Amino acid sequence: MKVFLTGGSGYIGRATIAELVRTGHAVEALARSDRAEASVVAAGATAVRGGLADLDVLADRAARAAAVIHLAQAASGEEDLAAATAMGGAGRYVHTGGTWVYGDTGGLRDETAPWNPPDVVAWRKPVEEAVLARAAHPVIVRPGLLYGGENRLIDAFFVEPGRKSGAIPYLGDGANHWALVHVDDLARLYVAALAAEPGSVYLGVGGVNPAAKEVAEACAHAAGLDGKTTSITLEQARAEMGPIADAFALDQEFTPAKARRELGWEPRYPDPLRVLAVG
Repeated sequence: MKVFLTGGSGYIGRATIAELVRTGHAVEALARSDRAEASVVAAGATAVRGGLADLDVLADRAARAAAVIHLAQAASGEEDLAAATAMGGAGRYVHTGGTWVYGDTGGLRDETAPWNPPDVVAWRKPVEEAVLARAAHPVIVRPGLLYGGENRLIDAFFVEPGRKSGAIPYLGDGANHWALVHVDDLARLYVAALAAEPGSVYLGVGGVNPAAKEVAEACAHAAGLDGKTTSITLEQARAEMGPIADAFALDQEFTPAKARRELGWEPRYPDPLRVLAVG
């Protein structure tokens, strides 16, 4: 089918375009710059010039496509909702959320866990509620913390500072769990979600939820630091990272059972620590 995609030049976007093309779909991808255009074309898509604020472009391309996958990171909840509204009339509309909206899970949970988001992602709730209420055929994917390939969040906030200091940081005692997902597995989930029933919500997680300290130790091996890690306080993390520190401090464990059961999606990377340890 013909799929229109936003965020195609990004980390998740390039992997998703490649998976869509591999499985026989024709892809058009939004590109707001020459660099973004070159990136989506290299991944296998046809570029459509514009950004999330170009609502007429979004609506036009969504109307021409059989499905839309919205991956782009909006600057605000208002921008995300406006873009989602413009594209929501597509035959199938797949929207991106995130697992951080659930807050601490207190053990292994699924999509029905109650929301308790940190401030950095609190804006997602009204957007997702509107998507489910207004889009013609809405599906929401809530990815966990990504790894594999250009591991941007973990690299930017933990690995790069660790290389400079000589030890990879983790928050507190590092016992809090992270719900990880490999970027290639997540790309396969987005493609599988094109066949989901309207109103479906799926967690994009790999099913293995290691402790944050274990992740730091694996990254320290990959960075050539002989496994050296260091604890920092939440206050230190907030000063160095900003509000996202509260999200990294969450203790989250999730299962991908629903996506397995309904979409036949099976994560292919069952050992995130091994992948992280080799970089």
